[in-house]
Amino acid sequence: MKKANMAASTNGNLDLSASIAGILNEKHCPEHLLVLKTFTSALRDKEYRDAVEEEAFSSLFKVLSRLCDELQAEAEDEDLGSGALQLQLTAECFRAQRNACVQNTRNQSILRELGFINVTLKLLSFFQNTNLVSRDGIFEPLRCGIQFLGNLAVGNQMCKDEIWQLSFPNLLLQLLSADDEKAVNYASMVLNTCLDEPKVEEMSDPQNIQLALRVMELCRTQPDLDWTVLIATQHFLKSSALVESMYSGMSHHERVTLLELLFAQLREEDTEECGIPPSVARFLASSFHKGCGAVLTLATGSASSDEVLQEALTVISLLDVLCEMTSDLKQFMFLQDHPDLLVTTVELLKQVHAIGKASKNIFSSAQNFSSFGGDGDSSQSPVISFKAHLIRLIGNLCHSNTNNQNKVRELEGIPLILDNCNIDSNNPFISQWAIFAIRNLLEHNMQNQELVAALERRGTADYSALKELGFLVEERDGSLLLKPVRKDS
Repeated sequence: MKKANMAASTNGNLDLSASIAGILNEKHCPEHLLVLKTFTSALRDKEYRDAVEEEAFSSLFKVLSRLCDELQAEAEDEDLGSGALQLQLTAECFRAQRNACVQNTRNQSILRELGFINVTLKLLSFFQNTNLVSRDGIFEPLRCGIQFLGNLAVGNQMCKDEIWQLSFPNLLLQLLSADDEKAVNYASMVLNTCLDEPKVEEMSDPQNIQLALRVMELCRTQPDLDWTVLIATQHFLKSSALVESMYSGMSHHERVTLLELLFAQLREEDTEECGIPPSVARFLASSFHKGCGAVLTLATGSASSDEVLQEALTVISLLDVLCEMTSDLKQFMFLQDHPDLLVTTVELLKQVHAIGKASKNIFSSAQNFSSFGGDGDSSQSPVISFKAHLIRLIGNLCHSNTNNQNKVRELEGIPLILDNCNIDSNNPFISQWAIFAIRNLLEHNMQNQELVAALERRGTADYSALKELGFLVEERDGSLLLKPVRKDS
């Protein structure tokens, strides 16, 4: 019985192969579409797919090449017609090619060797630039052609490399800019499948950066396209050269999107190895140091333009990422030794705190809890939690680090942090972050403990905050000592 099935399959194979070859000798007609649909359908069957003769693919290649020539002629000579049938036939060729590649390395190699990649890319480029009357008819073949490339590339390095060589960067950029969401999604899939570390490095070259920027733009404007987010998190963020190159070429609005993806990646990874290289963390710390003053424009109302506002939001996003990186992720704790980060953060906290006290503005403390999380002003403020996060970063940078503990004391940061132990609806959890920071500043540091004790003696520190920390001030021999509270007291 099996022999009979195989014989029938072989006969069907030969019949279809002859029918496809026959298309080349006739003027196109609807019957040709039926032949191609039969071939497409047959290729869904694994047994047929494994047995199909190379001759059938060779004939299909000639049909596709002829269609390519005819469509280009149609576009140049408006008297020839709309090209509607040719577009349908092209889409069906692509479907057959797509089906032929499913879990079939042999067919992938045959199609590559016959030249299908080149003619397919030629057609896709044509669809993106054509003036055919039947413009709407291009979307079906466009989608099917891109899907074919995706199936061809899966698990086949030679196909990946050839697709990349013939389409990078301009055609890939065109396909990611297509006026069709499905085509863009499929193009993202092809890009993701082809990418590897050397190709990502190529994308960081200035002449190629537009492709990476387009992917990031899609992450911002079409967040439901999963492939672009996957490309950004699994490939882009792992390359410091590309992150730096993209960041330099981005608007502040786009930088916020990049930083949000970085933040999400840091949050989502279960292990300490999130794939983000140390050099990216170093670059972001330097970017925060250089640009952090932009956030101060929000207090004066000088942030009238959207670009100025976005620049301030970039600083806020940088701070969020740096807080997350230094939250006990061992591979980023070298940021404690960054030459500027701690000083910059303490100085910025001083400025923000002073501005907030000088007059009522966006940095002022508030007790407006009824509107928090609702429709009130506090929930809409771009600087919600900004001061709290500055204090959090200082606490992180001082954890088990004597040099930084001492540096904060020298910068007069300890009284500043103690002055932020009060509840503030503009900075939820600021008192908790202040207590956390003070704990890290006092741990195993007698000079800092003595300073806080002296502040308490002068009445300039909030002793209730120290109690929450588990410390009490005790007078002994005429001087004040800071002591931990015994658990049984």
